[in-house]
Amino acid sequence: MAPRIPLPGREELDAAQRAVWDKVVSGPRGQVIGPLRAAIHNAELAARWSALGEALRFNTSLPKRLSELAICVTGRRWSSQVEWWVHARVAAEAGIDPAALTAIRDGTPPRFAAEDEALVYDFAHALQQHGQVPDATYAAARKAFGVKGVVELTALVGYYTMVSMTLNAHGIPLPDGEAEPLTAPESGLFDLPPRQA
Repeated sequence: MAPRIPLPGREELDAAQRAVWDKVVSGPRGQVIGPLRAAIHNAELAARWSALGEALRFNTSLPKRLSELAICVTGRRWSSQVEWWVHARVAAEAGIDPAALTAIRDGTPPRFAAEDEALVYDFAHALQQHGQVPDATYAAARKAFGVKGVVELTALVGYYTMVSMTLNAHGIPLPDGEAEPLTAPESGLFDLPPRQA
């Protein structure tokens, strides 16, 4: 997919935009990629976006593997190529079984050996598929992760939904030479299956 908007490099930015760019590059991301390439058109938006993203991706009480799993579920629901390309690799490196990630990618019911992973999948799946989380799933997530953790998990799913929509709407491309990892439906969102018990 070709980008629908200009994706300026640092040298093309004004002073406010360059300040945001430099802060992102010096932070945990290390580079301006993904939705920040679109958000940089509004320096204040990009600064706030980056701060929220860093808080949710790098500074929650959830283990990295669980955060990355929730991001992958979200990216797959929206068939967000860049989001999946970035986060499926990170999720595998953080300990999510590659077979579970393949199942999510392909739309077959994933299986999780770890209870907390199954719970995160159930929570993110319900929120993405139905816009609600059943009482039993919510109660289990609150018991497992605490109030803080369940708030963070919900915010992760919401934030990465915004990321997916931004990437998709503006046609933010994968790095040169990378093939799209996801097959998107002809219309609508990808149907996430319930997990294997």
